[in-house]
Amino acid sequence: MSETPTVRPATVYEDVAAVLGPKNPQSSVCFCLSYRLGSRENNALKGPERGERVRELCAQTPPPGVLAYLGDVPVGWAAVHPRAATAFARNRKIPHLEPDAWSLWCLRVRAGYRRRGLTAALIEGAVEQAFASGATTVEAYPVRNGEGRVDTTMAYVGTESMFAAAGFVVASPTTSVLNGFERVIMTRSRAS
Repeated sequence: MSETPTVRPATVYEDVAAVLGPKNPQSSVCFCLSYRLGSRENNALKGPERGERVRELCAQTPPPGVLAYLGDVPVGWAAVHPRAATAFARNRKIPHLEPDAWSLWCLRVRAGYRRRGLTAALIEGAVEQAFASGATTVEAYPVRNGEGRVDTTMAYVGTESMFAAAGFVVASPTTSVLNGFERVIMTRSRAS
């Protein structure tokens, strides 16, 4: 298996499910729908319905995000989509800076594949997908944790240093807090 990851649009449902889906298909896991859908629809979807909704999203343009692969094995995920079409459009804790920005809000690497540089590849792939789809700015909402340890279950938003290494700059504070850490808005524009 190659150690150099490739990142591709998330168009294959089975690959997305391998990274985000539950072991038990009847379980109601996030499936990265919490910020993508309105709360009414998100809360109404249970068990296999959540997977079926993701299957629909994988068939749409733009796809719901990107996947990182090592060889043919899907090992990581990044969600990216126009902010106006996500729950961030209505979020009062994360200011609206640019009306046409895209949001990059979830990063996930499967257990057993972490600490291999996959997150950096996922961020870059998500930014490339957004720019190829017409975005001029991509926003992320990571935690400002300094040297503090972020709980693995809350690490999906990323950290300020992770996004800074990917060429993002802090654009604004927020009033959002996750895992005891404040979140910031970081942006990367097409010109960067």
